[in-house]
Amino acid sequence: MRYFLAILSIVVLLSCTEKDDKKKHIINISDTTNQPDQVSQNVRVAFNDSSYKKAVLVADKTRIYTSNAETFLDGHLKVEFFSKETGLRASVLTADSARIDDKTKNMHSWGHVLVIADSSNTRLESEELNWDQATKKFFSQKFVKITSPTELIQGSGFESDQNLKNYKIYKSSGEKK
Repeated sequence: MRYFLAILSIVVLLSCTEKDDKKKHIINISDTTNQPDQVSQNVRVAFNDSSYKKAVLVADKTRIYTSNAETFLDGHLKVEFFSKETGLRASVLTADSARIDDKTKNMHSWGHVLVIADSSNTRLESEELNWDQATKKFFSQKFVKITSPTELIQGSGFESDQNLKNYKIYKSSGEKK
């Protein structure tokens, strides 16, 4: 009888441990702390001021997190920036993904980031790029490559207006064409 009780105790202990391990892998679908409040596919949004179009954003998917005041844009992101003075498109940014701070409207984009300025025919390439809504400037601490009709410059650290006319590259190297 003792032998039977000892085996039964071991079996009970092992089965409790196994259940505890299984509980660790169960996901509580009612836990919404990491879930977006809103998900949209094939999104196109125009940002307008009272007198002009500021930007047009297109993305395959958006995820809005209201509690964190942030929006994530995934897949083939494209943002067209427009000039307040002329109303014409100033530049276009494409990237794999981005995060927008919904309070400041600042954007952090990453993954094959490319900006092409229409008026200066200048091209910016980087793995990450930020855009400050208040100053209308691009900046990055990562490696950037700028190709214009007259020069090819690359380096780490960068800031520029959204027309890519007035830019600074920190830790740079390059050549005149």
